[in-house]
Amino acid sequence: MAPHLNFEVVPLSEVPTVELNDPGEHKDRRIEGPIVLVVDDEPLVADSLAAILSFAGYAVVTAYGGPHALELAISIRPALLISDVAMPQMNGVELAMAVLKNSPDCGILLFSGHATARDLAPARAAGHDFTLLAKPLHPKEMLQHVSRSLRGLERAMSTANMGQVITQDLFAESD
Repeated sequence: MAPHLNFEVVPLSEVPTVELNDPGEHKDRRIEGPIVLVVDDEPLVADSLAAILSFAGYAVVTAYGGPHALELAISIRPALLISDVAMPQMNGVELAMAVLKNSPDCGILLFSGHATARDLAPARAAGHDFTLLAKPLHPKEMLQHVSRSLRGLERAMSTANMGQVITQDLFAESD
């Protein structure tokens, strides 16, 4: 007779995102810094990428579709959006352009197994130059892209802030 197993199968969609974003051995580690918003309509892909980024020390929030991701982006103002392109209701390109309306300094990384440069045409017509990564992507390569994107944003922000300080100083001296 087989031993009685006492377990419950829980759909991935019902597992709290926080548990997936925070690997057990790093549970007590405080994660600070810029927020990365990861969006994919396939929860396994979004949660896997979020786990990889969390393990690397990034603060990560996940969403499983464009409309929900846009709501999150408005409230959390992420430093970086990583989104699948091919999603129902709102594709990743539409999402990225909508996020930039609210958070113009947000970095954008798009990834897809099927998208081409043609899919980016609406963004280019609106003056955006998004990075499009091909799925599947090795985690190490994704981490390099994330690191590069966030470093580029930090440089741009510090340059913009330096310009504000100089401008403020000029106006302060004229009083």
